[in-house]
Amino acid sequence: MDLDQLDLNPRIIAAIKKAKLKSIKEVLHFSGPDLQRLTGLSSPDVQYLLSTASSHLRGRSVFTALDLHRLEERFPAQHQRLSLGCPVLDGLLRGGLPLDGITELAGRSSAGKTQLALQLCLAVQFPRQHGGLEAGAVYICTEDAFPSKRLQQLISQQQRLRTDVPGEVVGKIKFGDHIFIEHAADVDSLLACVSKKVPVLLSRGMARLLVIDSVAAPFRCESDGPASAPRARRLQALGAALRQLSAAYQSPVLCVNQVTEAVEERDAVPGPPGAREERLSPALGIAWSNQLFMRLMADRRRPEDASAMQGHPTRTLRVVFAPHLPPSSCSYTVTAEGVQGTPGTQSC
Repeated sequence: MDLDQLDLNPRIIAAIKKAKLKSIKEVLHFSGPDLQRLTGLSSPDVQYLLSTASSHLRGRSVFTALDLHRLEERFPAQHQRLSLGCPVLDGLLRGGLPLDGITELAGRSSAGKTQLALQLCLAVQFPRQHGGLEAGAVYICTEDAFPSKRLQQLISQQQRLRTDVPGEVVGKIKFGDHIFIEHAADVDSLLACVSKKVPVLLSRGMARLLVIDSVAAPFRCESDGPASAPRARRLQALGAALRQLSAAYQSPVLCVNQVTEAVEERDAVPGPPGAREERLSPALGIAWSNQLFMRLMADRRRPEDASAMQGHPTRTLRVVFAPHLPPSSCSYTVTAEGVQGTPGTQSC
């Protein structure tokens, strides 16, 4: 933006140009003391310059909550979500996964995390009017082999799961041709894949979803305790790369994560003698948690717990944190058709 657009004293404009600063944004790259040294202006002049430049870029109007809501209606593409392929689960997340940011899906084994990840790889291929992004998915496996048999089963059941989509639309999508699979057994392989291979597919529009299953596995051999600083730096490097990809290509990133279980005696809570409470903690700690936009927790009651709690849901999907959602949950089932939320089980 031209500096002459600013309502400033010509003396200040001349000093800025003499310092070879060519635009308003370039001025704002410097701190007040740095601008004083570059331009030779006084401290009050520099402070006035910075406030005038920032006000010009920001605009002088004040936005109300109603204004922001109207902006969402005017620019729906900027507020689009990726559907999970189920109206109940979409209702829990107010439309699905955000396109910008890392979503973590954590939970114990057999809770259905991989099932939901596979379902998203199919949902992303649907037209936009049906919650998709009309593109494929990149699926990075870090421990187990890719579940190709289950994927084929889900593909064959799409017309039964997605009753909201006309059958001819479902029939035209070649789901299996648009899922790009990569295996990364260690951190270096994972970082190389994210920084070199994935951007090629995203930049060409061949994929709009990235899944890592699981993000914790490559870091198992990394040091804990006092020597954990290198692991934290590598986690931050991975998080930064994933956030950059998501923001640049408006592509959701789903990271499946493992959990650790801590069992505590429930002294203060009324219940049967010796009752125990399990607390699930996602792996990788605070260094990884700080990279996330949203954390979801999938849980499944153990058979011995389910038999003692008749009538309670065996599987639950919970929103742990998200800037746009309250803590809430719903129960779900995993069938041959896929992952389906149970109507009427949402709670806040």
